[in-house]
Formats: sequence, structure tokens, C-alpha cells
Amino acid sequence: MPSKSKLKATPAKKPRAAAKARPSSKPALLTGGNPQIAKADGDAPVQAYIAAMPGRKRDLGARLDALITRAVPKVRKAVKWNSPFYGVEGQGWFVSFHVFTRYVKVTFFKGASLKPALPGGTSKDARWIDIREGEAFDEAQFVKWVKQAAALPGWGG
Repeated sequence: MPSKSKLKATPAKKPRAAAKARPSSKPALLTGGNPQIAKADGDAPVQAYIAAMPGRKRDLGARLDALITRAVPKVRKAVKWNSPFYGVEGQGWFVSFHVFTRYVKVTFFKGASLKPALPGGTSKDARWIDIREGEAFDEAQFVKWVKQAAALPGWGG
């Protein structure tokens, strides 16, 4: 007589309960203290980035944002690549900043065209300034650069 195959029924696996996402009270800080903020358009993600900047850099971020907004009242804002971007609708982005361990880097995407020349930069178009804690920051010159940069065709869109 042929042997009967003994098949054992395996109990169905119970689905695991989905882990509940806990909203973090603070965004994660990446290398150098740069806040990790999701890519998004508008003022709200930029303000979230600034609020998450560590220590005294937060005050600097708020000051940069205020100076840019005052110099270019209809400025377009977004967070891209964990950095606030500022632009003019239809012209592209003209400036961004990024937190590093010992400074905040402010990049003007068409900075090679700005006068007087910015101190940092090795690319064809972009130039930047590094603002270190305790160093003098010439706000009047910064505003002049912002106004010049906003009048130029920007980067991206």
C-alpha cells in the first residue's frame, strides 16, 4: 500500500503590528551639526531647519533668514539637500546656507558675478563665505550681495 504523505499544516503567521512612528521633538543632526529636514518648499521647512540649528548657529540662521527676507521681500524659500534655499520665482535659487562643525557656509550660486568678490570659491560660478563663531560678520555687505544675487538669473528652478 502506498504510503500517505504526511503534510503538517503550518499555522499562519500572525502579521506583526506596525511600529508606531513617534514624532521626534527635534530633527536629527547630521555630520557637523547640520539639521536633517525633509525636502519641501515654503517658509515652514526653512524655519524648522533654523530652529534645529545647534547653539549659537541658530541665532545666525535666524539673522541670515531675516536679512535675506528683508532684502528680497518676495523671496521664495525651500529646504533642499538639508539646507535652506532662497530664490526668485521664475529665476531660480540665488543663495543657500549649510551648517558645519565650526562655521556656517553661505553659498551664492552666481557669486562670481558679485562685487566685491566673495572670499571663497573654486567653481566657475558659485562663491561663498564661511561665518565662524566669534568672527565679524558684515551684514551691510551681505545684504548688498543678496540684492545683487537676487537680480541675476539663479541656479535650478
